[in-house]
Amino acid sequence: MKSASRLAAQIILLFAVVSLLGDVIYEGARSVNAAYLRTLGLNAALVGIITGLGEFLGYLLRLAAGFLADRTRLYWFFVFAGYGLLASVPLLSLSGVWQVAALLMILERVGKALRSPAKDTILSSAARHIGTGLGFGIHEALDQFGGFLGPLVITVALGVATGEGAESYRASYGWFWIPFVVLMLFLLFVFYRLPNPQSLEPPATEDPAPDRLGRIFWLYNLFSFTTTLGFVGWPLLSYHYVAAGILNGSQIALFYAIAMAIDGVAALVIGVVYDRFKQIKKTRHGGLMTLGIIPLLSLPIPLAGFAGPSPLMALAAAVLWGVVMGAQESVMRSAIADITSVSKRGTGYGIFHASYGLALFLAGSITGLLYEFGAPALLAFVALSQMVSAAMFVLMRRAVLRTSQVAS
Repeated sequence: MKSASRLAAQIILLFAVVSLLGDVIYEGARSVNAAYLRTLGLNAALVGIITGLGEFLGYLLRLAAGFLADRTRLYWFFVFAGYGLLASVPLLSLSGVWQVAALLMILERVGKALRSPAKDTILSSAARHIGTGLGFGIHEALDQFGGFLGPLVITVALGVATGEGAESYRASYGWFWIPFVVLMLFLLFVFYRLPNPQSLEPPATEDPAPDRLGRIFWLYNLFSFTTTLGFVGWPLLSYHYVAAGILNGSQIALFYAIAMAIDGVAALVIGVVYDRFKQIKKTRHGGLMTLGIIPLLSLPIPLAGFAGPSPLMALAAAVLWGVVMGAQESVMRSAIADITSVSKRGTGYGIFHASYGLALFLAGSITGLLYEFGAPALLAFVALSQMVSAAMFVLMRRAVLRTSQVAS
């Protein structure tokens, strides 16, 4: 058992490095993709359609990817295929035609969809040896560090590029061949260390997960959907800060970097608390109780963000936003591992990611529309969504308590 725990810790750290490198590549590229398309002659509407289609496919296809990964048990195939499509980012260095560039950008998002459910399934089997909350927390912390480094890499690359316009962007995309090759080498080593992910799955306990997606799973997804629906995204906050003259561009970038740092720290802390609740409750569902903080912390974000021309309140909103993102990206993913059996986990992650992505899309669209009508309308929608999510949390909690009573 001790050797299995040691291997599990190695897999988590190696996968975290893989994710860090992946974020360096695609977050770096996404920070300038729209600007590059503009240099190729596209208008804002076409850029929005291309990026929106990529995000839509990036979440919708996770349903099919998760289901197929479970049915075929070819988890590594989906992981390698998904990360392999990251080559589409450095391949942008060879394309000066907007149709090809658009296709490559969409393929990068498709790769994210292919690998995410399978990767999370493999990671969950390893994380259960050290605590699912801690395991996903470590993963999220390094993931965010990669998201922080990526835009810095492209900034440096653009700064030293000798060409102008589209040529400078293509030269900068070429820098990402280096992290891509290193990523694939790391991934091959992870596969060498763990060719059969299910071998790390801990033996069944007295409180095993059911071999189906039961009531707790669906209530959990309803909770996740409704609380994310009432989550105000950073693009709207930053838009407001510029429109209201609260922050300038460099200050917004600084506040976003602070939010990313808070995200990584919060993921680790909340992940440890999640595992601690499981130990206290002595049930795999115990950590779900920590999810109650998400609607509680999501509600004051727009209150602080739209409170008035105050940089201090904007900073408070950034801190809260980072904490909620840390919880969403770590504990909300950890929970899937504890409420699904390994045979249904890829499907579970696929459903969760698709639902989460749909909620993010609707949240951005609805809050953006309501913003035009004024802050009161937006705040009312956020409050209503978080009240519904709180009700879903109560129902989920009751189902957890009922299941625990039956198990005991």
